[in-house]
Amino acid sequence: MRFLFYALAFSCLFCVPGRVAAQAPLPAPAGRPAGAIDLNAGLLCAAAHIRTAQRTATASVPHRRKMDRYDVKYYKLDLALENNSLNVAGSVWMRVRVGAQALDSLAFELYKAPAGSPAGAATLLIDSVVVNGRRSPGIRRAGFDATAALAQPAAANSLTDARIYYHGTAPSGNSAAIGNGLSTRDSVHLDTYRGAPTFAYNLTWSLSEPFSAHEWFPCKQVLTDKADSSDVWVTTTLPNKVGSNGVLVRTVPLPNNKVRYEWKSRHPIDYYLISVSVAPYLEYVTTAHPAGSPAVPIVSYVYNQNYLNYWQANIAQTAGFIENYSALVGLYPFANEKYGHTTAPIYGGMEHQTMTTEDGFEFTLNAHELFHQWFGDNVTCASWEHIWLNESFASYGEYLSLQAFRPNDARIWMDFAHNIALQNQGTIYVADTTNVGRIFDYYLTYKKGAGVVHMLRYLLNDDVKFFRALRTYQTQYGGSTARTADLQRIFEAEAGRPLGYFFQQWFTGSGYPTFNVTWNQGGSSLVLRVNETVSQPTSTPFFDTDVDYRLTFANGTTQTVRLHQTTATQTFALSVGGTVTAITVDPNQWILDAPGPTPVRDNALLAARAASATALSVYPNPCHDQLLLPATAAATAEVRDATGRLVLRQALASGQPQLATHALAPGLYQLRLVGKQSELIGQARFMKE
Repeated sequence: MRFLFYALAFSCLFCVPGRVAAQAPLPAPAGRPAGAIDLNAGLLCAAAHIRTAQRTATASVPHRRKMDRYDVKYYKLDLALENNSLNVAGSVWMRVRVGAQALDSLAFELYKAPAGSPAGAATLLIDSVVVNGRRSPGIRRAGFDATAALAQPAAANSLTDARIYYHGTAPSGNSAAIGNGLSTRDSVHLDTYRGAPTFAYNLTWSLSEPFSAHEWFPCKQVLTDKADSSDVWVTTTLPNKVGSNGVLVRTVPLPNNKVRYEWKSRHPIDYYLISVSVAPYLEYVTTAHPAGSPAVPIVSYVYNQNYLNYWQANIAQTAGFIENYSALVGLYPFANEKYGHTTAPIYGGMEHQTMTTEDGFEFTLNAHELFHQWFGDNVTCASWEHIWLNESFASYGEYLSLQAFRPNDARIWMDFAHNIALQNQGTIYVADTTNVGRIFDYYLTYKKGAGVVHMLRYLLNDDVKFFRALRTYQTQYGGSTARTADLQRIFEAEAGRPLGYFFQQWFTGSGYPTFNVTWNQGGSSLVLRVNETVSQPTSTPFFDTDVDYRLTFANGTTQTVRLHQTTATQTFALSVGGTVTAITVDPNQWILDAPGPTPVRDNALLAARAASATALSVYPNPCHDQLLLPATAAATAEVRDATGRLVLRQALASGQPQLATHALAPGLYQLRLVGKQSELIGQARFMKE
């Protein structure tokens, strides 16, 4: 999900022309630069979240326990909706698998006007509940909790069919992350910037994230209980079209100028991703061709021809995005159905499975919502505590698309994301899952989270491993849900070491580090003294991390070295081949660190310290399975390959230690022995055969 907010900081909005082959950018209305593309998908989310009042999850704890007695296998919505009303009527068929105990009642959620509401207040009334062909003898409603007694208990482990017939008017209290579970409007805008032209247009649409599906259909709002499949049938008045999930199986003409749209999806789907949009849409279809996948139809329901003319070039970018994401993180998961869009004036986008609801088609909005099909839809966070698994990765999808199609703007995006993230010292982990604004916090869930994904990429220092980890995540948890610990295990397998420290620092921890660097050089020896300070010492007293340093030499050349910060104050000794004139910390903006002072030369540092580091005599050299080192005190061996990538770290006991090299690939390596105080004891080069 992403929200547009054009009232904030437009000095931070960057413009890039749309990328569509053989098609020039379309003119934009006055007030918006031609070809403008918002690189700040997260900022646009913030305002709508700020507007959202604190709200509790619908089901009470006892009611949740009742719902946990069954597993939803299938939803079929068969509803009557119009494009100018919040009235809804029809039925929902829930097929459920009963748990280990027989089921004597069916618990579900459905909106009911609060007690004391005035006459005529929006509410949804239950007409009847029929379970396994027998009508419920009694239905109890307490707030949004509904419980229907069963005429005959459903046997343990049995498949049970429940049909809930209902009607009424959906509420309009801005309870969802953007608007309501069901919303209707009589005018829309051409673009999402302030002052964009508006025009009369009636439409009704749903948006259920995080807790508002019950505002328009009876359901079980539990993230870990995905339905295996779903159908959405909507009857409306022509010339309306209805967009929804999956494949449009057929449209059925009915008397009195009515039509029924029948959508079918046979992929697992979470409750909040089921959707409808009803309007006299214009249909526009393009196709993506991911390598190794069937062609993916891209079905867009837009307001009218003028709107399509305005956005067509940007809509056409979607195919390239699908193809790029499929190559990076695995094939589009719903290729046998479709991807698509329905337009609605939500000032942003919502990643409804296979058919995003979107307001405009800015570059990063398209990229963000599409990447959700992998991160959020195919694999869904198992709890709102872990919403970053949806939103942070979708935000990083913006960066990946910019890298592929607008490489000059990718760094601009990342710099801006880091600047925004630094404005909130909080944690990505969401402790208060009753607060919609906190779940979708722009600074933390979107921008800081995207920065953490970027640091995972930096930690592995190998794009093959990074994208393989993301593909593994999709494969292992596709069609299901995951928590941060699941992602951690996958990255640990790629890294070959525990990463609990990383997730403690960056997922549950707070604040950011700052690196204050001084340096000195004597001959070919360079000394760096790095002092790390942190913004939230009571939460995260230290960030254990690699950091890149770019050395600029007198002849204008540069060299980037990667050093591992293991203590708050650390001295590094390097051998260099030229005269250093300047040092830049984290030049490629990998680390979520606050800007520190420019590194300065400090003549008090003993450059001789680097020279005094013993040149170690190691053997055999070349080696095979092990490398023998001279006698020394207890130390840590750090081995880097020819690119400077840390490939091995091993604690060594005192005496004459042995370094296990059997796992190293053949090649040339640099060995450094580091003492308990991070002092450089000695270094050597060796060859692995």
